[in-house]
Amino acid sequence: MDVYLAIDFGAGSGRVMAGFVSEGMVNLEEIYRFPNRQVRLGDHLYWDFPALFADMKQGIRKAVQKGFHIKSIGIDTWGVDFGLIDKNGNLLGNPVCYRDSRTDGLPEEVFANTDISRHYAEVGIQVMAINTLFQLCSMKKSDDILLKMADKLLFMPDLFSYFLTGTANNEYTIASTSELLDARSRTWNWELIRQFGLPESLFGEIVMPGTVRGRLKKDIAEEMGVDYEIDVIAVGSHDTASAVFTAGLGDTRHSVSAFLSSGTWSLLGIELDEPILSEEARLAGFTNEGGVGGKIRFLQNITGLWILQRLIAQWEETHKETGYDALISAAEDSDITSVIDVDDPAFSCPADMEHAIADYCRVHNLQIPQTQGEYVRCVLQSLAHRYKLGIEQLNRLLPSPVEALHIIGGGCRNGLLNRLTEDALGIPVYAGPVEATAIGNILVQALAKGEIKNRDEITTII
Repeated sequence: MDVYLAIDFGAGSGRVMAGFVSEGMVNLEEIYRFPNRQVRLGDHLYWDFPALFADMKQGIRKAVQKGFHIKSIGIDTWGVDFGLIDKNGNLLGNPVCYRDSRTDGLPEEVFANTDISRHYAEVGIQVMAINTLFQLCSMKKSDDILLKMADKLLFMPDLFSYFLTGTANNEYTIASTSELLDARSRTWNWELIRQFGLPESLFGEIVMPGTVRGRLKKDIAEEMGVDYEIDVIAVGSHDTASAVFTAGLGDTRHSVSAFLSSGTWSLLGIELDEPILSEEARLAGFTNEGGVGGKIRFLQNITGLWILQRLIAQWEETHKETGYDALISAAEDSDITSVIDVDDPAFSCPADMEHAIADYCRVHNLQIPQTQGEYVRCVLQSLAHRYKLGIEQLNRLLPSPVEALHIIGGGCRNGLLNRLTEDALGIPVYAGPVEATAIGNILVQALAKGEIKNRDEITTII
């Protein structure tokens, strides 16, 4: 059977999905799933790139062993992080994780004497310490030898693609998360790069989703047991870009629909033809990231299910209830009304998430959760409240108000959160698809191969 392979790397795990398009349907099969972990070495937090690359190859090998004939491969990952390669094509160290502390306080320092409004009007990206710009500024500030040795900067999907094909380029949607692009032209902001004294040679050709990045190298093809050519295609390489490409698929009921990509992060917004670069948009926390087809994903980055994920991990260590269904059931039975600010820095990476929530409630004179169900209810209704605020802010910037919300990604399976969100927003909320990222990845490959003309040809997802 001929299939496309969608290789999706998340912050907690990765997977290889096989998919094919037939009679207006996308059919999916999970081939291989593997963990992705952060590793602390010395003073920094790293991604284990060699292990991830080996797992990716294992997934490709398993697909071949299952008898699939691979038409092409598309890779998507989380944003902002990158690897550096030298002039000989060697990786200069493992990529540093965006949760590393090396950028703490840098935005305030960098923009102490810079007009942040003018900056936003050019790049359209919210200033966040995790962004690529500040990671590079940190390396420059510390006189990092790797920055001096580097020949090319490759974002995570670019890096995986490079070691599969030997071709180095930067895909548009992932590059847009860096805070180093011009939002209008969709190209590198060279003036900004020079302003911060970053080596211009690091930044390569920007390719759009649907571009063939290269072909699987002969040695890797042989290692995988493949005797034919396989294209590696640039998809919406930022995982949210691929996921958003599926939002509202086939929905003709609403003229203005927003999306919510629900996972560790919540990304709430709408697809536009051109960026919104006003001061009002900046102050409301909106960012203009790249989308498939040259679109703009006008969205807010909101702390998502991270808080609940950390609570569950903490409860697992203390041998408390960690079953998702049981926790949601307990939350449904809870009547706690406390609402926390999910974006408060106190919840970004606390040593104890329970204590962080309790301390926040104490300081703000809110009822402090006492049971696991109350903690879960508090988190979920706080997320719903934050989504309501986001839609209200979005409506003030659009010519017509949002009529519906499409929740995509793994978080769309949380029925309680969906109901709380619909109650808070007062508009229809639609859940699914769960596998939005893999589906979007595969659809872009099918478009590139000419198998479909546009995403509207897809009416059913299996």
